[in-house]
Order: sequence, then structure tokens, then C-alpha cells
Amino acid sequence: MLLKKATILVVDDDPDVLTAVKLLLKTEAHEVITEKNPENIHSLLQRNAVDLILLDMNFNSSINTGNEGIYWLHKVKEWKAAVKVIMITAYADIDLAVRALKEGADDFVVKPWHNDKLTEIIKELLDKKEGVKQTKKSAQTGNAFDAILGESEPMQDIFQKINKIAPTDANILILGENGTGKDLVAKAIHEQSLRAGKPFIKVDVGALTDTLFESELFGHKKGAFTDAREDRQGRFEDAQGGTLFLDEIGNISLQQQAKLLTVLQNRQVTRLGTNKPVDIDIRLICATNLPIQELANESHFRKDLVYRINTVEIIMPPLRKRDEDIVLLAKHFAQVYSSKYLKPAVDFDRSALQKLRLYTYPGNVRELQYSIERAVIMADEPVLKAEDLIFSALESSVNESMVNTDNIPLSTLEKNAILRVIEKHNGNITRAAKELGLTRTALYRRLSKYDI
Repeated sequence: MLLKKATILVVDDDPDVLTAVKLLLKTEAHEVITEKNPENIHSLLQRNAVDLILLDMNFNSSINTGNEGIYWLHKVKEWKAAVKVIMITAYADIDLAVRALKEGADDFVVKPWHNDKLTEIIKELLDKKEGVKQTKKSAQTGNAFDAILGESEPMQDIFQKINKIAPTDANILILGENGTGKDLVAKAIHEQSLRAGKPFIKVDVGALTDTLFESELFGHKKGAFTDAREDRQGRFEDAQGGTLFLDEIGNISLQQQAKLLTVLQNRQVTRLGTNKPVDIDIRLICATNLPIQELANESHFRKDLVYRINTVEIIMPPLRKRDEDIVLLAKHFAQVYSSKYLKPAVDFDRSALQKLRLYTYPGNVRELQYSIERAVIMADEPVLKAEDLIFSALESSVNESMVNTDNIPLSTLEKNAILRVIEKHNGNITRAAKELGLTRTALYRRLSKYDI
């Protein structure tokens, strides 16, 4: 995010500090909000889409422990985990500031600071991609990664794979359930590749009939068939020099597979109605929601074509296997749709967060996105509650007992079970512990273990 678009909140009981920061940033940032009393932070976060907070380490407050900043840092991260926090400290409190970094602060500045240094720190934090821990090539940074959020281990593996394979010309097969973001990954690979300045062409080949398949991909000559009123080049030629993304590749017929294989082997296409081949230079990315085992079944899919399109494969994890990312994504979508529909910044209360974590998302990230959009549109208050979150009846009809849990870590299953029981008893720890067959102390240990 650019500083010009950012809203900065400065919280310090020294009016001189507030004035100094406001004067420094008022022409740099979209909005600078100043506040002397940290007790007002929560209401300010509810009313404003704050991107970054400058937070003093010490206040003349009732919390007279000498580390008030740590206390308010914890509260900020509880209320709005995605917001960036820079701690303001005196030189004598540097040890405390270092502790704040370990407790979740993003950086700290020492009074008196150099204006250029403070501005640089703020810009660097805003430029960091929220939820994506990866290194990009500075000369070829695209923006597709901005739409792929994830802090979980499975997503970090995806980011590492993209960084390794994007600069090559290897054909890539992206596997994964519907709604997991296969198209976003394809776009990210293109934007990280040496072909980034050339076209990125997407085709949903699973929806094409045999005639349309050839015409759409290879092009046609005027008069080649009834509706061919003019010459038209196909998507292979449209993607010349760039990337061709064939979505739903697992749904094409054996006849279509044979024609596609011929083109990929010869690196040439021939338009319908002509005999003149055209050389093609494209990078091919394919995607399907079918497991690789089904593609290997030669009664449905040619094995030689599988090898041709699958130099490297990327398997997108379903959302139920990336628990750590659910709240991150929900808050991202809430921010997106609050802005889109001109609503106040939206956050989630504890009941809503529990409901988000408990659901299994058969429709994956796409289902979560549409559910948050619906909630933002319909909500009367800026803080969403559990009852505001309504998941799709289309997806809810899926029998959750059919969800394959074989590869889900035991810790994830235990965490989800604990969350379900606590929600069932409306947060009553004694009743929840009894149903789970645990003592209250044992349940509290698990709550701490899973950061619930």
C-alpha cells in the first residue's frame, strides 16, 4: 500500500509529539488521526480503516506498570491483527521496545527521531505484502501476489514454488478443489516470469464443444463453418510471447486432448479452414479440480498429454487445511467490501471469529469471500457477530462427513473440536471441559496452546 492511500493513527499523551507527526505526514498520507488517550483506540479502529499505528510505550494511565505500550499493543492486535504498529520509545526504554517487537510490534522509533527515517520506516511497513512472507524479484514485481494471502505453512510452500518455477518456461499443472485460487496462482506465475510484459490469456476449455474448442484455441478462416464471418486468430496466437492458461483441462474430451497434444508437440497451430501452420511461442499453464490419479486414468485422459502439461505441478491446499489463514482472509475481504460499498470499517467479534474457524468451507476461499461480502452488505453494525455470517446453502448441502480428514494434522482436528464445543456452550469453559472429558486446567492449557 502506498503512503498516499494510508490512514495513520498516532497515539501519544504528549501533544508535541502528536503535532510533530501530523505536520510531518499530513501531506504524505491520506489521513492522520491523533489521539492522547489510548482508551479510545478501540473506537477509533471501529470507525476508521486504519493501516498503521504509531503507539507510545508509556502513558499516564491507570495501567501504571511501566510497559503500558505492551498492553495496548496486545489490545490492538486482538482488535485488528492486520494493522501495522510502530512503537514510540525513549532511549532509556529500548529494551522494552525490543520486547515489544517479540510481542508483535512491527518496528520502533526512538525519540527524538529523524523525520526522513520515520517516513522511511512507515513506507517500508506499508509496502510489505500483508500475509505474504516471500522475496520477490525487484525488477519484475507484479501485483497478483496481492490477491494471494496466506501465512500458513502450505501457502508458504506455494509461494516458494512460484518463486522457483516462474522464471522458467516449464509447463505447469495446478491442481486443487474449486475455489482454492488456481487462477490467481496462474496469474502470479505469469507476472513473476520473464514473459510478464506479454499477454496472459485464460480459456475455460472445459466448457467448449469440439468445434468451439478448435476455433477458440486455434482460430479459423472466414467461411470455415456456418458462423465464421471473418478471419479470427485463436487464443494460442493471442498469447504469443506470453502465457496461455487453460482452466478445467481435466474436462476436455479425448478427441480434444489429441488435437491439443499435436499443437504442443509441434509448437504450431493451424486455423480451421486453412492448411497453413503458424509457429507459436507460449508458456502453458493448465488447471483442474481433478486429482492427479484421475488424470492418470487413460480411459479419461491421455497419459502422454499429462506428461506434456505437467513438467511441474502445484497442488493448492483447501481452506480447511490452512486454518491459520481463515481470519486473515476474512479480515482482508471485510476491508475490501467495506471500501467497495462505502461502509465503515468492519471487524469481527469473538463469536464471529469462532464461527469462521469452525466452518469447513467446502467452497474454499471463494465461499468465504462471498460470505463476507454478503455479511458486509447486510450488517447494521461495524462489528460482525456470528449471526451475521451465513454460509452458502449450496455448499452447506455437502455432507461434511465426506470431507477427507486423513491428511489433516491431529492438532487441527483437536483445535476444531475444542472450538465447536466451546461455541456449543456459548463460551462456558466448565461445561465445555466436561463434555470434552477434560479438567478446566487441561482445557485452559489447550486454549493457550492453540491461541484460542
